[in-house]
Amino acid sequence: MNAVIDSNGPAYAVVDGDVHRDRDKVIGIWRGNLGSEHRLNAKYDWFYLQCPWGEPLLQALRHEPTGEWVGVAAIGPRRMLWQGREIRAGVLVDMAVTARHRTLGPALILQQGVIDRAMEHFELIYGFPNPKAVAVVKRVGYRKLGDIVRCSRVLRHAPYLQRLMPHALALPLGGLIDVLDRIGDVWRSWRTGHCDFEWSDRVDPRMQALWTEAQPGNGLLSVRDAVGLRWRFDQSGVHRSRYLLVGAHRGGPLTAWFACQVEDSTLHVRDFWSVGAAHGTPRAAVEALVRAARAEGHSVISVQYAGPHDTFAAWRAARFVERDRRPVFGKWRASLEPAVRTGAIYLTPADEDE
Repeated sequence: MNAVIDSNGPAYAVVDGDVHRDRDKVIGIWRGNLGSEHRLNAKYDWFYLQCPWGEPLLQALRHEPTGEWVGVAAIGPRRMLWQGREIRAGVLVDMAVTARHRTLGPALILQQGVIDRAMEHFELIYGFPNPKAVAVVKRVGYRKLGDIVRCSRVLRHAPYLQRLMPHALALPLGGLIDVLDRIGDVWRSWRTGHCDFEWSDRVDPRMQALWTEAQPGNGLLSVRDAVGLRWRFDQSGVHRSRYLLVGAHRGGPLTAWFACQVEDSTLHVRDFWSVGAAHGTPRAAVEALVRAARAEGHSVISVQYAGPHDTFAAWRAARFVERDRRPVFGKWRASLEPAVRTGAIYLTPADEDE
């Protein structure tokens, strides 16, 4: 434990926390800082107490004059591959500072303390900071690894046209566009090859088989085995997930899978894997995703992905359009930094904390 003095204010110390002993303290700091109240307990028990790769590294910011905890942050362990070997990686999550201490100084002290401690355990730490936190993570030594890009494909056009024209006109015109869109999908499927699909509420053993046979390449990516997927999606009490399983025929070996969650009428793809994934998702698998989402009545498909430009080819061909992007920052252990400056990364929302 190293106390740090802020010359413009009080003294702070970054101290080790214990995920079992300090549950109530951590959730107390989260309240009003990290999302809706009803999900905090479920999120803590799942992410902090049930992780199959070990407990997160929990750090707290203590206000020395009062002895109170005024901030927390954690690094959750992740199984990742780089250059074909497994590395010890961790994702920075749940950084929160109470309102009275929410200035740049305390936030920097907490971030620096987390980095110093994390570098003792991990070869890479990374995170997805919100815009307000970017300046802080840069100040403490993170560098930008890339961007995670959000793309979407509209399936039902009337709701969007209603923003531009009268309701009475938007409905028939939207319906006509939808019909033409379906015809185009049938034509594209005929040209690219047809894949069958089925839905599963749980990780299917064939997903493990697809990972076992994978050739993940030399970039940075997470291990997508059955153990990790079950924890990340099936055991999470925060969001309900389903898997779209895609293959040449139903019940057979998989060509691809997509882990999906639904919000309103949007189908969000939170993670995916496929044959040849390091070089891009097969076009036929993406077309199967579009057909499945349309059959379920969804208006939009949304997918987020960080990867080399050429791995987006199938999504662009299936008429997914970029909507926005956000940066991913990371810090490698000093001995590895020179070798990874130009390495490819493959990340999805599954590499975040929920």
